[in-house]
This record gives sequence, structure tokens and C-alpha cells, in this order.
Amino acid sequence: MTTNAIEIAPDSALLVIDVQKGFDDASFWGPRDNPAAEDNIAALMDAWQGAGRPVVLVQHLSERPGSVLAADHPGHAFKDLVEKRRAGALVITKSVNSAFYGTPDLAEWLTGRGIGQLVVVGIQTNMCVETTARMAGNLGYDVIVPLDATHTFDLAGPAGASLTAAQLATATAVNLQGGGFARVVTTAELLG
Repeated sequence: MTTNAIEIAPDSALLVIDVQKGFDDASFWGPRDNPAAEDNIAALMDAWQGAGRPVVLVQHLSERPGSVLAADHPGHAFKDLVEKRRAGALVITKSVNSAFYGTPDLAEWLTGRGIGQLVVVGIQTNMCVETTARMAGNLGYDVIVPLDATHTFDLAGPAGASLTAAQLATATAVNLQGGGFARVVTTAELLG
């Protein structure tokens, strides 16, 4: 008999990746999936903070001219749901997909606290969330990704190929769990 219970370590760190106002600009990003992502992220932040577990906020600082995530753009700011839960959280700034290439150094901070389990949520599912989760898995962390606490956008690729946000989220789930990088779960399974 299998169980859906997920064991959360007492010091499990919640990584909240790039939940920034710039991602609300549909004219810049296009169609998105999972309108419940922000509510699930807020619920997880509340649960982590309520249990006294560490929360890490990751903020993307785009170096691309005209980006809605550039430092001089209002879209660089955290969304209100994160900003009002910011107290006590470590803030890491990055300019690439992986939170492990940010400032301050995430791996050093985690190692210094003996943290071995990471729950990774945020934006975009198939970009910064997946890249960070893959690196965390490679570095030996126990990685959990509640997929319904992430979202992404439709994306065009080579030779006219494109995938919807929902297709990309499914591909991320398969890549992470099928590739052995992370366990893919739901927010309800973590909060249950």
C-alpha cells in the first residue's frame, strides 16, 4: 500500500524563485498556465514560516535591455504576496537561471545550516525552477517540487516548434522526477 504523505524535514528550506511583478505582464510573456500558483506559493510560505523553517527568496535581476525584470523596472519587485511574507527570509539575487549562481551563495548558506532538503516553487516552471531543482539534485539535496506552486508561459523554439505552458510544465515534471532530480508533488500533499 502506498501513501501520499510527504516527510518534510524540520529544517527543510523553501526556495521561492522569481515571484516578481514583471511576470504579470502578459504582453511581454504571453499566455501562462496554473492561475492557482500564487495562492499555493503563499500557502507554502505561511506553512514554512509558521513552522519556523527557513525561507529563501530568489529575485531575478535581468541584464537584458528592456526586460521587465531589470533593476530599474517596477517589475523587478517581488509580488505583494511575497513582499508581505518577506520578514526573516534570506534574499538571493541572480541574473541566470540557477539560484545556485546568485548572491549570497545559496549552497554555502544551506551547508552552513546543515540543510539537506529543498522545496522549490516559483516562476518559471521550465526555466529557473527546473534549473535550480536539477542543480540541487546534482548537488545531493533531497529536492521536492510542488508543481502546482509554479507557473510558466507558452514558448516558441526552433523551426517553428512551440509548446504551451501546460505542456512545458508536464515536461518539467517528467524531467525532474523521471531524471531522478526531484520528487514532483502537489501543494496539498506537502500541507497534508
